[in-house]
Amino acid sequence: MHVGVFALANGLARAGVLSEDEYAHWRRSNDWFEAAYPEPTATDPSAYDRSVNPGAVAWFKLSAVHLIERTELYAELLDAHQVAWERVETSDPGRIVHEDDVQVIAVPRPGETNGPSR
Repeated sequence: MHVGVFALANGLARAGVLSEDEYAHWRRSNDWFEAAYPEPTATDPSAYDRSVNPGAVAWFKLSAVHLIERTELYAELLDAHQVAWERVETSDPGRIVHEDDVQVIAVPRPGETNGPSR
């Protein structure tokens, strides 16, 4: 199971390892994403429910270039703190449990793993 770039960067912030400037950039970026795009669980609380949708992860649609580009800050934070990450793309993320204009949340098929595209 891959952890998404947001979760990895949020982990750095929670661990208190970001500098003041890094934390400010991270906070502004999270605030922007939260204001610009509603959290899928606001409309479907079961989207990430592990008992209903085990292993569910979010994937940006490749057409959401404007969002993918905005994840650069998160990648820079991870690089600066030597946190390994990789960009993953797929045309088949698994069983889709949520979809909107810019993303899908999908559960990997049995025997597969998946991870979010950065």
